[in-house]
Amino acid sequence: MITTKNKLGYKAFGLKVLSSILLPELEKEQIISSDPDILVEKSDLTEHWSLLGDPKRYFVVKENYCLFDVPDVAIYLVENGKKITFSPHNNANEDQIRLYLLGTCMGAILMQRKILPLHGSAIEINGKAYAIVGDSGAGKSTLASAFLRLGYQLISDDVIPVTINKKGIPIVTPAYPQQKLWLESLNQFAMESNQFRPIFNRETKFAIPVINQFASRPLPLAGVIELVKTNNDEIEFNPVENLNRLQILFCNTYRNFFIEPSGLIGWHFNTTAKMCEHIDIYHLRRPTARFTAYDLTELILKTLNKEEKVYG
Repeated sequence: MITTKNKLGYKAFGLKVLSSILLPELEKEQIISSDPDILVEKSDLTEHWSLLGDPKRYFVVKENYCLFDVPDVAIYLVENGKKITFSPHNNANEDQIRLYLLGTCMGAILMQRKILPLHGSAIEINGKAYAIVGDSGAGKSTLASAFLRLGYQLISDDVIPVTINKKGIPIVTPAYPQQKLWLESLNQFAMESNQFRPIFNRETKFAIPVINQFASRPLPLAGVIELVKTNNDEIEFNPVENLNRLQILFCNTYRNFFIEPSGLIGWHFNTTAKMCEHIDIYHLRRPTARFTAYDLTELILKTLNKEEKVYG
């Protein structure tokens, strides 16, 4: 139920969130009203959108400002890396409202705070973070889930927050303890779909809590793996060299079309260039004709362990 008087405290992406809408996906945090990093409030943005919005596009983006309309769900406004305002349309479902609050809105918040949001899943391996990125449907969450089933920990799913510390090292901060998995993946992992909440309007995709396998601390980012589907039967796992590394980081930045109108081209280039000095980047092609998640994890771990022996 949406409330406007009694706000609730949460933590996500290393930030304190004070919200007037329940966010059950997030971890609860005791927050006083004057102390949040992010304030989430309900307000009427209808007139605001009518003045600034364009019927031919869904987004109005400029420096420290992101206004967008999701038909039949809500109008959202993200400002200064500190505030999210949402204005539900009639009969909008709260699951849908939260989907965009925790996705696009948080992506905009991070970018406004100059925290790089990669689009993918991040896993802890040997005390380091590895980001699995790629297009929607590439199998990022499925591959991450295969790592979880081997005992590894999730750092983030969907939006991966990356900062550069004082030593120039890229750091991944844990997001919140939930994955999203397609029904096909649940079946492959022998997980019963009736035990999980379906993501609204996506009856074949489910929210999977991972509280017991969620990383509790920020970790250095050691590698980025771009996952790509292929019609070939063979798995290919190769390092990416030269300027192609920057291209992969740009293409897999969450909502990268925010970068230019937000005035962040220079910041994004400098940030990703610094990242490239410290991380390995790989291109991983997986066959679509068969389930390969466990084969992929075995190959990735074998490669990483071999490199640790060589360079460690």
